[in-house]
Amino acid sequence: MELIPLLMFVAVGVTLLSGYPVAFCLGGVALIFAVGGLLGGSLSMTDLTFLPGRLFGIIENTSLMAVPLFVFMGVMLEKSRVAERLLASMGRLLAVFPGGLGLAIVLVGALLAASTGIVGATVVTMGLLSLPTMLRHGYNPGLATGLICATGTLGQIIPPSIALVLLGDVLSTAYQEAQLRQGLWSLDTVSVGDLFVGALVPGLILVGMYLLYVVVISTLRPEQAPAMKREDANIEGGAEAVSLLGGLVAPLLLITAVLGSILTGLATPTEAAGVGAFGALLLAAFGRHLDRHILRETVRSTTRVTAMVFMILIGASLFSLVFRAFGGDETVEHLFDALPGGVLGATLVVMLIVFLLGFILDFMEITFVVVPIVGPVLLSMGVDPVWLGVMIALNLQTSFLTPPFGFALFYLRGVAPPEVRTSQIYKGVIPFILIQLTMLGILALFPELATWLPGLLYG
Repeated sequence: MELIPLLMFVAVGVTLLSGYPVAFCLGGVALIFAVGGLLGGSLSMTDLTFLPGRLFGIIENTSLMAVPLFVFMGVMLEKSRVAERLLASMGRLLAVFPGGLGLAIVLVGALLAASTGIVGATVVTMGLLSLPTMLRHGYNPGLATGLICATGTLGQIIPPSIALVLLGDVLSTAYQEAQLRQGLWSLDTVSVGDLFVGALVPGLILVGMYLLYVVVISTLRPEQAPAMKREDANIEGGAEAVSLLGGLVAPLLLITAVLGSILTGLATPTEAAGVGAFGALLLAAFGRHLDRHILRETVRSTTRVTAMVFMILIGASLFSLVFRAFGGDETVEHLFDALPGGVLGATLVVMLIVFLLGFILDFMEITFVVVPIVGPVLLSMGVDPVWLGVMIALNLQTSFLTPPFGFALFYLRGVAPPEVRTSQIYKGVIPFILIQLTMLGILALFPELATWLPGLLYG
């Protein structure tokens, strides 16, 4: 019996390699093992009676309503070319300084991450819009591609992020289960808003470390990040600069409204997502880039992404239910108890597993499958849920950057010019991987970076 939960993971890995969609792999494997358990007498029908309640719980979950709204916000900003104009304006303003284009990439990448929260969309958008410009003005290909990949993955950690919405919802359930295991009936809660606020300071520190790296490189090796000539930037006096700044104000106001309403407690993340979706619609309309075609494509993209998220969540819920029916949670708990180092050893093992799974699975699969299984065990050992969530998000961000399987590298390789070699992309991300690992180490040593602000705002 103790081997069956482990065999379920092996079966999922094998079916994933066959090319089937993840949602159907998870649900199909769970059903096959459930039928085998019923026929073999190791499971009873009562073990599966919780499934309808879980499915209705997914549909009625108000926190998950933020997913389609945030997706709509990001896709609308992309389709209506608001993101493109933001990148162009920021680039023209900063490009006359050494490393200015690189600084613009980091800043705009952070803003796009805050508005889309999807790694693939940000990397592809930045790669198509900025990489040819950086190469044309003499930027080192490794530095340019490394910057784009690294800033594209900021969507994992910069709120409001879809990854944080899903992770916060899963951790909320895991935290309640952990308290029930400890015999506590007056339950503390952790919300998506807590995770947003907890990720804000580490995310801003990470952006600052990226900016510092660009400044250092442009100072020590100016030939790798040269300044653009003023005439090439097409900035003719103060009036043009003021006009360019005007193009930055509206997107910044939108992101500030979304984050500010959450931080000040005026709105829940779901309500703030509605503000963001409506604001993106207004920006597109005022910019005269909203027509029937753009609206139709935005709605279709939003529907596809949302359907994918909920199908994976349903498949993962079925997998988790069958996994626990076979005693998988007790198996994981015994495994963690046997590890040397106690809480530290268990946390390191989970982080290593998450990092390796990030090579082959997207953040949604890891969030819905791995976190519900290991989360309650770690949280019952005294790990802070907000800190754990931010650590997992940073860990996945690092995994998506790491050669040779990092998702961000594949996304950029697909849109990069032919003259940019894959080896240059791999070499270019190495400094940013080191920055990521440094940030993980800092957060591990100083958990208050993730827990201080939520405690200050929400107690």
